[in-house]
Amino acid sequence: MVNIKSSSNSIIKEIKSLYKKKNRWKKKQFIVEGINIVEECIDNDYPLMYIIYSDELLNVKGGQKLFDKINFHPRLIHVTDQLYREISQMENPQGIMGVSEFRVNTIDELNIYKHISLLLLDRLQDPGNMGTIIRSADAFGIDGIIITKGCVDVYNPKVIRSTMGSIFRVPIYHEDDPILAIRKLKTKGIKVYTTSLGGNIYTYEVNFKLPFLLVVGNESSGVSSSIYSVSDSLIKIPMIGDAESLNVAIASSIVMYESLRQRSQ
Repeated sequence: MVNIKSSSNSIIKEIKSLYKKKNRWKKKQFIVEGINIVEECIDNDYPLMYIIYSDELLNVKGGQKLFDKINFHPRLIHVTDQLYREISQMENPQGIMGVSEFRVNTIDELNIYKHISLLLLDRLQDPGNMGTIIRSADAFGIDGIIITKGCVDVYNPKVIRSTMGSIFRVPIYHEDDPILAIRKLKTKGIKVYTTSLGGNIYTYEVNFKLPFLLVVGNESSGVSSSIYSVSDSLIKIPMIGDAESLNVAIASSIVMYESLRQRSQ
């Protein structure tokens, strides 16, 4: 174990640099923070380059149990509570964070099979929405998520925290061009269903038992119009109230639930 007391320490500077996207992608590393997220990272066999903790960890529910799990990590770092609060971006820090690694996977690495279910995100901007969608995808059995250019960084610490650990269980793929990605998948027999307020069929009318790609878009402008032309169907959620639309994370979750309902029959 290493004890660090100064914010000028090179390791502390390296960790703080990962709050910037350009540094995360240069090093292919990201921050995981909080008892639940660090535990999920360990349980799902993600590598941890560093684990940083303060004595505050031992005062939080579940903290002692996690400490017993990390106690023999080769790169365990102890910092003061004050220094930890300087590093952390959480409102109520739990005294535990780590630095993990990620790979940049593309859809060329996808193993397409009979009942595969995929999700493509088009220019999604809000970290909370991104995290919630990943969490729902995990809950409803989606086999992979495709992040396209213009989306919030999936390794943003706010996204990671809001996934509640689901980021470690749902495969993530990165593609710059959503149109090219969709065309590639269609050649492999995947049906493309795009959410739209002007959709021509309801979610319950879609056959989710076929291999499919669900496309959801930007919080304010929805899916890019150019994606409509390469979609097999534009789908909408039935609503009877006066609300014009739903939050993208809620809408995505409803459609993913419908896909699970059909595939479970």
